[in-house]
Amino acid sequence: MKHLVSAAILAVASMSVHAQVIVTDAWARATVPAAKASGAFMQVASKTDARLVGVSSPVGMAELHQMSMQDNRMTMAHVDAIDLPAGKAVQLAPGGYHVMLMQLKRQLKEGETVPVTLVVEHKGGKRENVEVQVAVRPLTYAPPRH
Repeated sequence: MKHLVSAAILAVASMSVHAQVIVTDAWARATVPAAKASGAFMQVASKTDARLVGVSSPVGMAELHQMSMQDNRMTMAHVDAIDLPAGKAVQLAPGGYHVMLMQLKRQLKEGETVPVTLVVEHKGGKRENVEVQVAVRPLTYAPPRH
């Protein structure tokens, strides 16, 4: 039994060390009480070529979106996937790719965290769920420029 517990602990520890996808600087914009949408932003890096193919959160409906300029007008649209080139951090940021949180079940308040699950597809179709605790920042928050 002692060896089984040790083996289980080692397996869990090695999963963290060998994680294929790393998420940093995750944050979401706080909302006013009646708001039903917000955005979540982060930096996502994969050790191998992969694609971000889905997202979910218990706070509401979540989708991958992209903002872009079309005919001198900023537009936002759902995207099916976001490429994650091996070893390169991809920014999910205001004005570009991001996680759209919609049909919010409650207000997102500054100082709390909200869980978000990213679905990443690796070569061969293998999928990995990446659990992220997203920090809620003030409504007026602007991230530092890189």
